[in-house]
Amino acid sequence: MKIALDPYMYRHLSIPKMVEKVADLGYEYIELSPREDFLPFYKYPRVDKARIREFKNALRDTGVKLSSLLPMQHWAGPEEEDREAAVRNWMRCIEIAVEMDVDVLNTEFTGHSDKPYKCEQMFMRSMEELLPIIEKEGINLHIQAHPFDFIERNNDAVDLIRGLDKDFVGYFYAVPHTFFYDNGKGDIASMLEYAGDKLKHINIADTYNHKASSCLRYVVNPPGVHATVHQHMDIGKGDINWDVLFSKLREIKFDGIATVAVFGEEDRADDSSRFMLQEVKKGLDIESRQKEIFADLYKK
Repeated sequence: MKIALDPYMYRHLSIPKMVEKVADLGYEYIELSPREDFLPFYKYPRVDKARIREFKNALRDTGVKLSSLLPMQHWAGPEEEDREAAVRNWMRCIEIAVEMDVDVLNTEFTGHSDKPYKCEQMFMRSMEELLPIIEKEGINLHIQAHPFDFIERNNDAVDLIRGLDKDFVGYFYAVPHTFFYDNGKGDIASMLEYAGDKLKHINIADTYNHKASSCLRYVVNPPGVHATVHQHMDIGKGDINWDVLFSKLREIKFDGIATVAVFGEEDRADDSSRFMLQEVKKGLDIESRQKEIFADLYKK
C-alpha cells in the first residue's frame, strides 16, 4: 500500500520546497493535485522539460516518490467545445505522466449533476479517444464520483467503471464524499463491498453528513438553492465512522493508494498532515501488515 499526501495546502510553495515539506512531514509519496504552475484546474498544463527536471531532481534528492497525478478537466462537460479542449489537455497530461515515470492518473467524472444523460454521452466520447492512449502508455486510470458530477452515487460510479471493462480503469473512493455516495446513509462497508475488485484508490478526510439534522447540518441561503457542500477535515472532526472504514479496508486487505486529502486546515497544515499520517497508519495497522510481509518474504 502507498500512503500519499495531497499537498494542496502547500501549493504556495515552489515545487522543490513542496517536495521537501512532504519529506519533512514523514510521507513517502505525493499525489499531485492541481496547482497553477503544473497541472492547473481545467487548463492546459504549465509544464516544460525544465520544470519536469526540477521536480524529478527534488524527488531524487528527498527520496519521496510520486504515487499519482490528478488532472482535472471538463472531459464530461455538456459543451462539445469544452470537451474537446479537455481531451487535448488530457493528452498532454498523459505525456507528462510518462515523462515523470508515473503510472497512475486519478481524476473525477466531472460534468453536471443536472445534465446526467448529456454528460454521460460526452464522457463516453472522451473515453473513446483517451482510453487507447492511456492503455498504450501503460497507465492506470482511477476515477472518483464527486458532488455535482454527472454521477454522484457510489454504486452508479462503480457500475459505469465496470461497463468500461478495462483492467487499467479503477474506482477511487473519496471518504469525504461518503454521504453523497449513498444519499446520507453513510454505509461505508456496503459501498466498499460493492466496489469490490474495482477499488484501487481512496482519499482520506473527515466530513459532515449534509443530510443530518433534518438536512440542516448546513444552512444554505436562499433556502432550496441548488448547491453541494462538503469538507475535507482531520479525522474525528466530522461524521465519518472511522472504525467501520478502517476495519473494512483491513478486512478486504486493501493494497492500493491511500491519499491524505485534507484541505480545510491550512492554518495548521503541518500539524494536520502529521496527525493524519499517524491516524491512517494506525487505522490500517500498517506496522503489523509490514511484519507479515517481511515474515512471508523470510519464509520464501
